[in-house]
Amino acid sequence: MVEKQTIQVPADVPKEKEQEYIKNIETVTHGLRRMMLFAGDQKIEHLNDDFGSKEASPEDADPEHMFKIASKARISCFTTQLGLLAKYGRDYSTVAYVIKLNSKSNIVPVEVKDPLSEEMVTPEEVIQFKKDSGLNIVGMGYTLYLGSEYEAEMLKEASEAILKAHQNGMFFILWIYPRGKNVPDPYDPHLIAGATGVAVSLGSDFVKVTYPKLKDSNDQLVLAEKFKEAVAAAGRTMVIVSGGSKMEVPEFLEQLHNQIHISGAAGNATGRNVHMRPLEEAVRFCSAISAIVFDDATPVEALKIYTNTNA
Repeated sequence: MVEKQTIQVPADVPKEKEQEYIKNIETVTHGLRRMMLFAGDQKIEHLNDDFGSKEASPEDADPEHMFKIASKARISCFTTQLGLLAKYGRDYSTVAYVIKLNSKSNIVPVEVKDPLSEEMVTPEEVIQFKKDSGLNIVGMGYTLYLGSEYEAEMLKEASEAILKAHQNGMFFILWIYPRGKNVPDPYDPHLIAGATGVAVSLGSDFVKVTYPKLKDSNDQLVLAEKFKEAVAAAGRTMVIVSGGSKMEVPEFLEQLHNQIHISGAAGNATGRNVHMRPLEEAVRFCSAISAIVFDDATPVEALKIYTNTNA
């Protein structure tokens, strides 16, 4: 069993908001410095590429499918845009939510224009929405494209949003992806370590990054060793790894176990690998993932949880 750790409250959290901040962090980490984030921001980011694909369950065509999963599965929190939460949130009020402040579609490729994703809603609007709706919004998130020609604008917005979230007792997750014409290899382990270093420099509580790829090796143990640099560079910012496109369950669980127990990552953020499955299977898959994240289960033990259709 993972040992509980003392939650370190950033200095930009006011004294009167410290307990709220601690409560929000404990909600998603169980005090273990681990997270299983269910990512639901793809309706804008990927348009209907995931939800309408041949690989997806027919249930995934309906946005409410993600909320059903979030309400039934063992997850830390569910992240989505404010508008989608406004449509469905009151029917799923037991879920802990993270509001994504910015999003962009995948229509314009990086080869045509360096990516820019600006706030769709401000932190102040999220704070007001939380008060008005009564929903359990525990944090905010923002995607930053490191290396883009618009990097400076996004760095400024992200920095200001992190401060505002902390001042109101909420935690912050940065999605950081190296992208742009000046980024030759967005999966370079050293560059990803640079991204996690940016996250801690901005004061983010968590950083979500893609797992590195090596041009000369696909050895999972080598990749996990290389990823140690990113975890070390993040310091007190917890590193969670993007789940990526849908893959076979045993491979996914093995990779996740390596990320946590070799690299030292704090957990993962999974979207497509969860919501593209039917509800009952998605719930079992979340249980398997969370068993590795929170209970230190082995991949074999987690796979048994996933395959136990009578659970």
